Amino acid sequence: MWGKNEEPVLKEVLEQRRPSAVEATSNQHRKSVSNRGLTGASALTVKQSIFPITLVTLLFFLWGFAYGLLDVLNAKFQTALDITAAKAGGLQGAYFGAYFIGPLTYSGWIVRKFGYRWTFITGLCIYGVGALMFWPSAVYRSFGGFCGSLFIVGSGLSTLETSANPFIATCGPPRLSEFRLELSQSIQAVGSVMAPLLASRVFFSHTEPNDLSKVQWTYLGIAAFVFLLAIVFFFSPIPEVTDADMALQAEQCSGLTGYVDKPMRKQYKLMFGVAAQFCYVGAQVGVAANFINYARESAGISAAAASDRYAIGQGLFAIGRFAAAGLMLFVKPRLVLMVFMTAIMVFIAAAIGVHGEGGVAMLSLVLFFESCIFPTIFTLSIRGLGRHTKRGSSWIVASVSGGALFPSLTGLLADSKGYHISMAVPLVGFFVSFAYPIYLNLFCRRELDGFRETNIGYVDSDGIVGDPEREERRASLRHEERGVHAAV
Repeated sequence: MWGKNEEPVLKEVLEQRRPSAVEATSNQHRKSVSNRGLTGASALTVKQSIFPITLVTLLFFLWGFAYGLLDVLNAKFQTALDITAAKAGGLQGAYFGAYFIGPLTYSGWIVRKFGYRWTFITGLCIYGVGALMFWPSAVYRSFGGFCGSLFIVGSGLSTLETSANPFIATCGPPRLSEFRLELSQSIQAVGSVMAPLLASRVFFSHTEPNDLSKVQWTYLGIAAFVFLLAIVFFFSPIPEVTDADMALQAEQCSGLTGYVDKPMRKQYKLMFGVAAQFCYVGAQVGVAANFINYARESAGISAAAASDRYAIGQGLFAIGRFAAAGLMLFVKPRLVLMVFMTAIMVFIAAAIGVHGEGGVAMLSLVLFFESCIFPTIFTLSIRGLGRHTKRGSSWIVASVSGGALFPSLTGLLADSKGYHISMAVPLVGFFVSFAYPIYLNLFCRRELDGFRETNIGYVDSDGIVGDPEREERRASLRHEERGVHAAV
């Protein structure tokens, strides 16, 4: 059910004809591709993958912008509709609740049945419909309507993430997987920074505190852009990376990684990664959703000044992602994850105990070190899944639904104990996530480091490493050498 039968069997993969990387880039047609068949995309070079990755990175900016607007809307609704912090957390509940449903059902099925291109298009269309629904919700000032609109938007964005994250991670040389996703997610962070700035300076500038009319025009513009982007994806050349391609790549790396094909129920690293991602995203959203009110309580500043502090924090988040991406070119990602998670534990604890501008600074540093956690957990969790890569990616995306739980719990505690004490809820989530890099560094070092050491997708004097044309060329040269030696 839901595309499980679309996964290939390893024996079936190894018996197929292996297309070349050139075929993968030339056969970028608009029809769907069988997930059980090889396309040649397991050995794409950096040059061959740079255009599709750049195009898909636009999607990361799109949902980064949507996520940034969500935090501003949360504070706006609390003021305009006079609701409690716990109830305002229902906005996050609606948005992130869609992440639990989509990846495990329809979007996970679409990506395995029809491929990445049609999953991108489907996600964009759902997102566009959700954006249009904000118009009547704003007109009638309906909190329920806003929640429903955000649920549809979340459904569209979860569908995009179900395809975009694994596509970026697998499209190109495997040793650069973490770097590619980290860099693309950095563009998402830029969108998250721009959204609150535009919201305060443009969308909601010179409006009454209870005025929500500009919300409808904001989302109408977003809907138009999203539908236009869906058309662009329909006509753009995008190579398909199937589960068969990933099974072949994992088998080719087995000498370095110790890879052995296993059923999904024995993918323990993935299951731990899902739990860690669930708790991390919940904690991250809990911090972001309450940052502005925390700053107002801690430093005694106005809402506008608190929004500026949050913009600084989001800026640090974006800087952290670019810094982590550069760091991963030289340092093993499992070590980067360990260092950043350790820093988060230190500064979230400090934010609970420190008051004034110092507390705001501590929480801002939490945002900086949060930067690399999601994409790094994602890529490390799907390492070595082989033929289960797309289904495993769907599980990781579904774990984003942790964002539906933690903000409400944080807001509920804030209503009774204040925003400093409420940061104990994200602290618990971060603690669970902190156990994951410890596990990776103790038990998964050979597998993770092996993928980082492989040269698949790189070009040497004989051609592209991992490409069948290179192997045929080398076999031909060996045959000629043997012929020369025999003649002598």
